[in-house]
Amino acid sequence: MSFSILKYYYHDQHIYWGNEVDQLTKENLQLFKTGRTNANDGGIDFVMKPLGRFFQVTETLDFKKYFLDIDKIQKFPITFVIKSEESVDNILTKIKNNTSKIYLITAIVDKYMSCIEEIINIPVLNQRFMDSIKLGYLKNILEEIITQSKVEFNYTEMPEIDESIE
Repeated sequence: MSFSILKYYYHDQHIYWGNEVDQLTKENLQLFKTGRTNANDGGIDFVMKPLGRFFQVTETLDFKKYFLDIDKIQKFPITFVIKSEESVDNILTKIKNNTSKIYLITAIVDKYMSCIEEIINIPVLNQRFMDSIKLGYLKNILEEIITQSKVEFNYTEMPEIDESIE
């Protein structure tokens, strides 16, 4: 569900980019799902074009998992979508406090913490869902949830059987 919500939350947002100020390109942000969430496949869950922004979905507050994800993308900034009702500030504080117990060198802790671009928890996701509904994307989000659920569960529609043929 988080992919479907975030896909349409970012859908109308755009950036201007290019090599020359007078020749900028306007491009909408696009979120792509790169694998199956919670698949324990070692992959990154979503990527945003054209920013190259990475998103990882998780249910844990175990900082070792976060740092493993940060290491696998060579300390490139990453956004974590966390299935938690805890406030973003509490989540970040817990991660930093637990990290400081293991890594005694502040510079190491600070480097890893600086790689966390954003935390999206359930309240943030709910707000983005409501914002997307206000923009008229409820139907799109629901259709995307159905599409992604079919992918997750390997569902393919069976052709209808003509019962008049015996």
